[in-house]
Formats: sequence, structure tokens, C-alpha cells
Amino acid sequence: MYAIQDIPFSYRGSWFDISPVIAEKTYADDLHLVSHQTGMHPVLRFLPQHADARADTRITATPARLTWTSDDGRIDAAYQRADTIRLRGAGLGLRVQVAAGALTPFTGSYLFQDPVAGGYVLTSYETGRRYRITVLTGAITEAAGLEALGAGDRHLTLPAGQPWEIAIEEYRTGRPPFAATGGFDDVVAATAREFTGFADAVAPWRDAETPAAELAAYVMWSATVDPAGFLGRPGVLMSKHWMDKVWSWDHCFNALALAAGVPDLAWDQFHLPFDHQDPTGALPDSITHSEVLHNFVKPPIHGWALRRLRERLHLDPGQLSQAYQRLAAWTRFWLDHRRAPGRRLAHYQHGNDSGWDNATTFDGDRVIETGDLNAFLVLQLRELAALARDLDRPADAATWEATATSIRTALLDELWQDCAFVSRSTRTGDLRASSSLLDLMPIVLGDDLPEHLSAALAVRIESHLTAHGLATEPIASPGYLADGYWRGPIWAPATVLIEDGLRRAGHAGLADTVSERFRALCEKSGFAENFDAETGAGLRDRAYTWTASGYLILAAAHQQRRRDARR
Repeated sequence: MYAIQDIPFSYRGSWFDISPVIAEKTYADDLHLVSHQTGMHPVLRFLPQHADARADTRITATPARLTWTSDDGRIDAAYQRADTIRLRGAGLGLRVQVAAGALTPFTGSYLFQDPVAGGYVLTSYETGRRYRITVLTGAITEAAGLEALGAGDRHLTLPAGQPWEIAIEEYRTGRPPFAATGGFDDVVAATAREFTGFADAVAPWRDAETPAAELAAYVMWSATVDPAGFLGRPGVLMSKHWMDKVWSWDHCFNALALAAGVPDLAWDQFHLPFDHQDPTGALPDSITHSEVLHNFVKPPIHGWALRRLRERLHLDPGQLSQAYQRLAAWTRFWLDHRRAPGRRLAHYQHGNDSGWDNATTFDGDRVIETGDLNAFLVLQLRELAALARDLDRPADAATWEATATSIRTALLDELWQDCAFVSRSTRTGDLRASSSLLDLMPIVLGDDLPEHLSAALAVRIESHLTAHGLATEPIASPGYLADGYWRGPIWAPATVLIEDGLRRAGHAGLADTVSERFRALCEKSGFAENFDAETGAGLRDRAYTWTASGYLILAAAHQQRRRDARR
């Protein structure tokens, strides 16, 4: 079981969930059907009833079943398929109330009975979809607001006096009358089998040493949506709470976690942002159902990610060629559009470009050359060289290698100062040090760093460790904020990248500690967007897929090391 306040009840492929979270940091008293088409919109409110009044209930959730329980009876919900949920009750009634506002020419919902296909249909301006409620057993005893315009209550009531069952479908314009596929218990059993199959694929190694693996798999499985809108492939959203997008570095961690067990879905995750690459080669900042944003970019970790994906996936020449072309264009964007005249190093235009939006690295200038960015570029250039060799393009490989060597040399010559990496203002050339973990990210170069330099980075990384993991800003820093986003909290992507770099640089003991503390944090506090570095409490969105992915990536590697040690 899991807490519905933290993780929504949903189903692989579905664009809606059942949750009390109805907007950013907004929790309702009742569960709602919340759609993520055209944004995050609460559509229907579920109010359990007994004796013509709201019933006090306890809510429990498993991947296959959501249940409201009281001393008088229970209500269960289960997905029949991605766009359809079934609910049944015994001893408790249910009021299904329209959650949207008044119907105007531009907003609101309209409720009516469909004389052709049957059922009660709610058409929502906010989501652009229809929601059909079909009674399978029992009867609606009250239907308020049918065909009503303007303000007013709209709801349907199922009584507590007799067992009942309904189906709710999300669809576009028209469809045949609802057809049940088996009984309610059959639906629950089928969903349980589907999820177990997914968990067995992505975490076959799970055991008592990795107690959060199954829940991490559920967070991933339930946040997956079918192709729709701007997502031309199945996509794993960052969350089915308010962070319901695919950001152009988050997707890499989800792809890595899925690669060994669900390779096709993993490959789709890697390519989702590349499907919207612009003519300069830039990736969008984010993608969701009805929006593609290009106002910022995200860091070029894609070469780092692709190298690891290629170790897990069996890619044919066509896939390698496509990946090469897309990765090359993305790299040229940084080389051609983010290097100032006369500069060898690339720069960010804002903290948002780094993914570390408000890190103290950006407290001075915003347009800066940083160690993390240029280290990622070195890795990406080396991956392009490797791809070019595999594709029999030796001249291209030589060019990419030469560019990687040039940027690596410039990174060490220009930004390594007094045993630390600093940033440099692209406008003034001024150098500035910060205490952010971001400045230590060049550890991702691993054994491509001089030993004395990686050792110095490891010492500073260790100073960021709390009992729960790597604080993005040291607790003793004047810039530290407990819930300061990238100014203190622990984050999954920083953890995974640094753990990997430390291990490749030969600091396996520290890498083990980083992995162990983050895994223990997730096992204690779930899969929040980030965590309080001092208490370990989950912060912000509590059902974040890159956190679940980070756990799965680290846990899988931990289990592999255990197996290797026993041989």
C-alpha cells in the first residue's frame, strides 16, 4: 500500500489520476479525478455518502485498487484500461460532483444525458475532453444540473442502500456504449498482473535489501502516458501531480532506469525532447500535452546518458545513426550558439539552463561559463566520437575528439582555481567561486580528470554529505535554505551523476556512501521532488519519477555489486 496524499492512483498510459492533489501544493479534502490533458485540471470530485450525508472514510491504495472504507461499507476503484476507471460500492453511496466552475463560452463544464450511447456525459472546456459516467448496476437517484448553463451545482448520486457500480471514461467526441471487460474483480486482477510484470521487468533484482523498488516501479508505471498532444511517443511524465511535464534532462534518468527491462519505452524517453529539436539543434526546455517551451534549455547530459543506454540496449544501425544526428545537432547548438566570440568554453544564460535554477553559482552573474556545463560537453563530444567510429565516420570522430580535448584543456586551464572550479562571467570575464554542489559536478569526467584534481573534488563533495545524502548547498553556508530548491535540498539527478563520476574516478568508497544514503532516504521518505538535507523529509511534488528512477538506477547497481562480490 502507499499514501494517496503522496502518490496518485493511476495506470500506465492514462492521462488522468485519482488524487487529493488538485493544483500546485493544493490538497483537497476529497479525492478528485484529475486530468493532465491541456494542463492539470480537477474534473470530478468523489464524495462517499451514508444516510444522506458525507461519510468519513479511510483511504487505502495499491497499484491495482483504490478503496474508501468505513464501518458502514466500502467503495473500490480500478482501471479497466488507460481511459476508463470503474467504481463499485456496497454500504456506501457516492456523489460524483463536477469540480469545474461555471459554464461560460470559454470555461466550465456541461452535464447531459447522451440519448445515443447512453450514460451521463460531462464535457469540459478546461481539458477539451468528455467524461461519460455509465451505470452498470444500481441506479442514479439524483442528477443535479443536467443541461444547466452558468453557475450551479452539477452532480450525480448513487445511494448507499443497494450495491452499485459505474464506469467513467475520458474521451474526445463520440464512442460506442460502454462495454465491460469482465467483472470488477477481474479488472483488479488484470491490473495487478500488468503492474507486477512491469516491476519484474525493471527491478527483477529487488529483495529485502531494496525495499522501495516496487513502489519506485509504481511511480514510473503510473506516471506513464500514451501518445497524445505534443507527445508523439509514450512518455513518462515527471509526475501526475503538478509537475506533469517532460523536462529535457529529467527524461534521461527515466530512460536509464527503464532500459534493461522495458527497452522500447526507454528509447522513447530518450528521444521525446529530440522530437522537438529546433533548427539550431536546441532541445526544448519542457514538453507536455499541449505545450512545448523553448524559453530555456537544459544541460547537455545526453552524451553521458546515451553512453549508458548503449550498454543496456541493442541498437541497430538506423537507431545509432538517428541518435548520432540528433546528438550532433544538440552539441553544435552549444558550440555555435553558446560560446562567446574568442571563448573556448560554453556558457549558460540563466540558472534554469543548468537545471539548478537558483543555485548559489548564479548569485553573481547569470550568463556564465561553468565547470559542469563544459564537463558535460566533453562527455558528449567523446560519445559522438565513439558513435562516429561505430558508424564508420573516422573524420567526424577525429573532429569530435579534438574538440573534446580542447574544451577539457580550457576547463582545467581557465576554471580550476585554488583547488576548486569557479564560474566566469561571459560579459566581464570575472571569476567567482561558490559553495554550491554544482561547482563540483565536473567529477562526472571520472578518470578523465587528473588524480589530484578528482581527489580534491571528492574531499569537497564529502563536505556536502548529511546523514541523508548530498546537500546542494552546505548546511553551514549563508546561502543554505532548508526548502530552498537548489540551495540546500537533496536531489536525485545530482546524486546519480556525482555517484557515477566518483566511482569512475576511483573513489568507490565515497560513491558507495552517496548511493547508500540516497537509497535509505527514498526508503524512508518516498520519491519526492527533493528532500530536506537535515531531516530527510520529502519536499515539493511527492511523486517524482526522476527520484524513483534515481533509486532504481542506484539500487540495480548496488545489487549487481553484491552479486559480483559473491562470485
